[in-house]
Amino acid sequence: MAVRSEELQKRPRFLPRKSDFFPEESFQSWRSYGNALSELPWRFTNRVFARSSAHLEIHDIRKRSMHEMKKTLRWWDLMWFGIGVVIGAGIFVLTGQEAHEHAGPGIILAYVAAGVSGMLSVSCYTEFAVEIPVAGGSFAYLRVELGDFMAFIAAGNIVLEYMIGGAVVARSWTSYFATLLNHHPDDFRIHVNLIKDFSLLDPVAVAILIITGTVAVLSTRVASVTNSVATIVQLLIISFVIIAGIISAMVRAETPNLRPFLPYGVRGIFKAASVVFFAYVGFDAVCTMAEETMNPGKDIPIGLIGSMSIITLLYCLMALTLSLMQKYSDLDTNAPFPVAFKNLGLGWAQYIVALGALKGMTSSLLVGSVAQARYLTHIARTHLIPPWFALVNERTGTPIHATVIMVLATSVIAFFADLAILSNLLSISTLFIFMLVALALLVRRYYIQGETSASRLRLLASFLLVIIVSSTATAIYWASGEQGWIIYTVTIALWFLGTLGLASFIPQARKPRVWACPLVPWLPSLSIACNIFLLGSIDKYSFIRFGVWTGLMLLYYFLFGLHASYDTATATAIPNEEGLQSEQLLVKAAAEVELDVPAIAIPSEETFQGERLVSPAEVDPIS
Repeated sequence: MAVRSEELQKRPRFLPRKSDFFPEESFQSWRSYGNALSELPWRFTNRVFARSSAHLEIHDIRKRSMHEMKKTLRWWDLMWFGIGVVIGAGIFVLTGQEAHEHAGPGIILAYVAAGVSGMLSVSCYTEFAVEIPVAGGSFAYLRVELGDFMAFIAAGNIVLEYMIGGAVVARSWTSYFATLLNHHPDDFRIHVNLIKDFSLLDPVAVAILIITGTVAVLSTRVASVTNSVATIVQLLIISFVIIAGIISAMVRAETPNLRPFLPYGVRGIFKAASVVFFAYVGFDAVCTMAEETMNPGKDIPIGLIGSMSIITLLYCLMALTLSLMQKYSDLDTNAPFPVAFKNLGLGWAQYIVALGALKGMTSSLLVGSVAQARYLTHIARTHLIPPWFALVNERTGTPIHATVIMVLATSVIAFFADLAILSNLLSISTLFIFMLVALALLVRRYYIQGETSASRLRLLASFLLVIIVSSTATAIYWASGEQGWIIYTVTIALWFLGTLGLASFIPQARKPRVWACPLVPWLPSLSIACNIFLLGSIDKYSFIRFGVWTGLMLLYYFLFGLHASYDTATATAIPNEEGLQSEQLLVKAAAEVELDVPAIAIPSEETFQGERLVSPAEVDPIS
């Protein structure tokens, strides 16, 4: 990809030009594009086996945004961000929905199961976020450990996760706003004659998305302060809900609402857990802020693990409170907490609950707007999507283009789609990504490119295959509805042997420098098994929608993303006649026209403590 200095002389405009979207060589003419398509098998083979490096992601890739994001966040900011983004529509809406339809009072156990799986994933994410503190989050982690193509598959699902997550919360915001004003949740929606699940248009959801997106554009620091204040108020209201709810249930409830505790059986618990896992979605958003964190090695572990621990405790107490207040069969699936208070004769309390829910969901939307833009920014830095979305505004220090496009896309989904159809699809995408991150952590610990022998690599691949296949077999058998236990004995034993083999026969090739996920390989392996198991509890129609989305992603990849990333990798890997890499030329040319491209210090050997720095040529082999 040639870099033209005259193009660099023009400051980026908000409205893009063709060269902003497709600057790569393959898109300069129809002839070039035809040649690129003719080389598709070769290019695909190249990108499937191409892996990045931590050094490349932290330093070279970040320079493509032209300006640095401002480092303003500490551990308490990350903790407030974590609580703010996670506690939203999930606990206030899905609790009633899943207790009513699948779990009954056992919804408490569903939150425990989902929380355990979430905490396992948090441990894996934390090590990556400390080692690779960039805005790309799981996309960057997978690009380093599992390769460019697998990172793209994850990237598409990350984008889907945030769009659907924002849409779910925005539509729930409308429901609670209506309750606060003594209206039915659908009173503020427009009824039209469209297909099922798409017939209630929601303009209020679109409005709140635009408002929170605007705050996210202004400044990360402004978003952090706004979120912190809102989260404190939210926690006070949640404390009121728990205390007032339990006391009023004990005094006023006429029947023991906790009986039967498991009306739908154990299977209902895991069915509910696969959906309420959405209530834990969002902690990965904190990882996208690592690039703006002042001390990632200290701030990220405290912020992530601290917020997740608080959230899990609050969720279980909230689920217990709702189960005590009202019988599961009578719960309102749109606004369960306000209606439960109203039925106990505490009509005034429903307004406090609705206000708390609105505060929580507003914080969730705000942090989601911040996080999803950072994901998109780092994906665009690799040219898998147009690099125009990677630009960071010099004045605000925020990726305005990425923020705006994600808000607009989320608004379209929120305007049309129903909550039920969105929540299941979101859970599939999230569980799939969490499983890949746990797998990538095992690869990172046991494999170093160029140092791990071929025989040891084959052994590693064999053990990982056993872990994945045995976990998948367990999930499939569970989903089939069979009652026997012999198959479980075999599949769980195979998972145990695969993990034991990994721990016993392959020494770890890499030790984390600052913070390490504990109990490797057992904890990441268990995270893989838990996420796959929860995937097995999701209905088949959600998997069909997931397959359609994946197919659309692959179509885009083979027509555009593959060729853009290939051209970028080729330009980076091939030195010019002066001996400089293209990325170095970009910075040099920018300096000549006085663009603000901050210098990024190259770490010393002591900083990396023995990690082999992979050159661009090794990262993206062209030969």
